[in-house]
Amino acid sequence: MKLSGAEIIVACLKEQKVDTIFGFPGGAVLHIYDALYKHRHEVNHILTSHEQGAAHAADGYARTTGKVGVVFATSGPGATNLVTGLATAYMDSVPVVAFTGNVPTNLLGKDSFQEVDIAGITMPITKHNYIVKDVNDLAPVIREAFEIARSDRPGPVLIDIPKDVTAHETEYTQVEIDTTPKTVNRYSEKDIDKIVKMLKEAKRPMAYIGGGAIISKAQEEVKTFLDTYDIAAGVSLMAYGVIDQDNERFTGMIGMHGSKVSNLAVSHCDLLIVIGARFSDRVVSKESEFAKKAKILQIDIDPAEINKNIITHHNVIGNIKDILAQLNDRVSSPVSHSEWMKEVAQLKIDHPIRVSGEAKRPYEVLKALSNVAPENTAIVTEVGQHQMWAAQYYRHTPKGKFLTSGGLGTMGYGTGASMGAQFGAPERRVVNVAGDGSFKMNCNELATISRYGIPVIILVMNNHTLGMVRQWQTFFYDNRYAETTLDTEIDWVKLAEAYGVKGMRLNKDDDPAEVLKAAFDLKAPVVIDCEIGIDDKVFPMVAPGASIEVMIDDEVE
Repeated sequence: MKLSGAEIIVACLKEQKVDTIFGFPGGAVLHIYDALYKHRHEVNHILTSHEQGAAHAADGYARTTGKVGVVFATSGPGATNLVTGLATAYMDSVPVVAFTGNVPTNLLGKDSFQEVDIAGITMPITKHNYIVKDVNDLAPVIREAFEIARSDRPGPVLIDIPKDVTAHETEYTQVEIDTTPKTVNRYSEKDIDKIVKMLKEAKRPMAYIGGGAIISKAQEEVKTFLDTYDIAAGVSLMAYGVIDQDNERFTGMIGMHGSKVSNLAVSHCDLLIVIGARFSDRVVSKESEFAKKAKILQIDIDPAEINKNIITHHNVIGNIKDILAQLNDRVSSPVSHSEWMKEVAQLKIDHPIRVSGEAKRPYEVLKALSNVAPENTAIVTEVGQHQMWAAQYYRHTPKGKFLTSGGLGTMGYGTGASMGAQFGAPERRVVNVAGDGSFKMNCNELATISRYGIPVIILVMNNHTLGMVRQWQTFFYDNRYAETTLDTEIDWVKLAEAYGVKGMRLNKDDDPAEVLKAAFDLKAPVVIDCEIGIDDKVFPMVAPGASIEVMIDDEVE
């Protein structure tokens, strides 16, 4: 049948089983929105307040569902407003397909009104991108874009479409699409044999687990692997929830704001098994001191991550779930590293998780949230101190979700991502743990939350400062608090109510469990203004460039 380019876009979305789109219309995408209007009962479009909010919402939807998130924007400023969201998704390996409009093909390259080379701009922050100048190429490009976005190491893909291409017609034939992510395993039986040999020969093995384990849905395989080979495990920020925090093998996060147990275990181990994790500078810190007693074994889907920051002794490239399943089947009886596990257990006794005197209130609030929230709650964060507290103090389990901007560190991520997470999993409760500085960046999305009645809870940890930056200024800049004090009085409760959203106050002397339970019971959108101290700090902390063994600490009993 003959369809216009705009109708082909909608038809291809239905091929991909897309049911939800986030976006904002404009002149260059009017044909597309007209086609969407005709299919509004089949594809749900969520109108956000800003394109950045739409990009973060598509990201949150993808992380929660495991499907590809989809975002629409018009040309020029609409397209450039997606950049931060696409970079966030790229750094954290999130499958998103962004459709942008552009000026007609005969006006390209002429500095036309609202023209921008969005393909050129986003080339470094997408897995791939396209500009489609012929309607006959449109359907094949869309199908390829979705396949690229969800396969191997996932990531964002952008499709830029001039307005005249959306109006032109061509023949369209529906295709049945297998939306299962495809991965290419590049390892041999010898590779697996070598891993087993290294694991059996090791005396002090330690696993460092990253977000790739969650992306590949390998939670069960990870737990079995740790039990089979008798290994302790620390995680990256992106891997919270991969194993239950009550598991005796769990040692906490590794790196700058990691636990002492994890950082010391990495420093003392003789084999570090890196599973679906990058060697981020926030984890490694001083390269020459990182895991200096250990052989490095890296398991990852992306060849580009191998030997990029840390040289490995052995590596295996492929799907983590498949590799771990093979390793779990290779031994007839569990391997024992009992002496090492006793050493790790002693580290836990010697360095228990305690709370700094300057973080007691955040600890109380987030522990109360752990007790009140259903086990399958999705915790979303903005970026800053509250992000680290949410990682450290909330009880994360495989039944829940933890969504955060780990690689790019995007302030303003949480509100949009929480909307997308709630649309993707309406059966879950979604809580966005925010800082007042981060929340201010995209609080305009309260209009979207109100419009659709999205029942997210936004917990604003309000310390009237850019807390993490202030913490650095305290430690490294002699208390010179340049432009970090937020002394403009904003009443977050009144702001929420102005948007038609329930506002609550959680003062320093209030029982946090009582207020949080009341928020959950409403089953409606809520903003909670949670007052905390301006000098509450995140501990422990590794100074930039120091060994991860050397931690700044101000803990008290």
